[in-house]
Amino acid sequence: MMQDLFSVPSCFSAGEKLPDVPAPSSATRSGQSAVTLVYRAGIAGHDRLVTVTWCRNLLTHGLSVSIEGSAGGGKDKSSREWGEAGGAKSCSGACKVEMQPWHFWRKYGAKQFQVDGKAIDVVWDLRSARYSDEPKPLSDYYVAVVSGEEVVLLLGNLKKEAFRRTGSRPSLQDAVLVCKKEHVFSKKRFLTKARFHEKGKLHDISIECSSSNLGGGGGGGVDVDMVIKIDGSVNVLVRHLQWKFRGNECISINQLKVQVYWDAYDWLFGTGMRNALFIFKPEPPSASADFHSSDECSDFCLFLYAWKVE
Repeated sequence: MMQDLFSVPSCFSAGEKLPDVPAPSSATRSGQSAVTLVYRAGIAGHDRLVTVTWCRNLLTHGLSVSIEGSAGGGKDKSSREWGEAGGAKSCSGACKVEMQPWHFWRKYGAKQFQVDGKAIDVVWDLRSARYSDEPKPLSDYYVAVVSGEEVVLLLGNLKKEAFRRTGSRPSLQDAVLVCKKEHVFSKKRFLTKARFHEKGKLHDISIECSSSNLGGGGGGGVDVDMVIKIDGSVNVLVRHLQWKFRGNECISINQLKVQVYWDAYDWLFGTGMRNALFIFKPEPPSASADFHSSDECSDFCLFLYAWKVE
């Protein structure tokens, strides 16, 4: 099952593994916000994972796309937009583009490479993309992955422009988001958004601490409470976080049960730049679940790395 790829860490459940979801190493070094989205799409005759990473710092936005099973060695249609970066076990290369404000041409381009001997095209247009505080654009852009004359993954709202440019038809199999891994930076309040199943609404997630004075190697000597809110409602309240820095609770979101895991040890006892890990993982339906509940079953899993800054 695809969900087996995104199991919770062993510190929460013995014997289960942490997923191999790549993220920019620069995020932890420079305070660069980053979000990695993993999609399941039909490519070259198989269901494959497509990893899309968006990142942002004060000067630039970045985009990286890699596909499970890629043999690399692609021919770059725009010659300079993309670089090569290794790291993933099943993908020998990752396509990257860095969009600096003085390099307008980098925001429009294409890349072709091979997956199991079949050509895959990635095309993008980010020239008019609108951003908020998040690394991923809000609107006015597209990123398309094309395989066998089908658009197997399409991101952004400029869908007509993407189909016109690629000359390809939509895939009969819709790509599905199966994992989101995000790095966020704040003093006290950490925000993200997530959709826990394919047809569900987009939820606002907020994690807040009663004190921003944490850490220092000994918990700071401060009594800390932590609140996790979904759409403004309190779903998890942890009092005396210094004694309950690692744990989990099962919450209900629109009748969908979601396991929430947290590990805030480094927040309290670490030094320097440090993060807490939060995992949101929908539960599979029980044997007695009705059709409506089973229809809302999801492989999706959210990993949120909340970095405290002074």
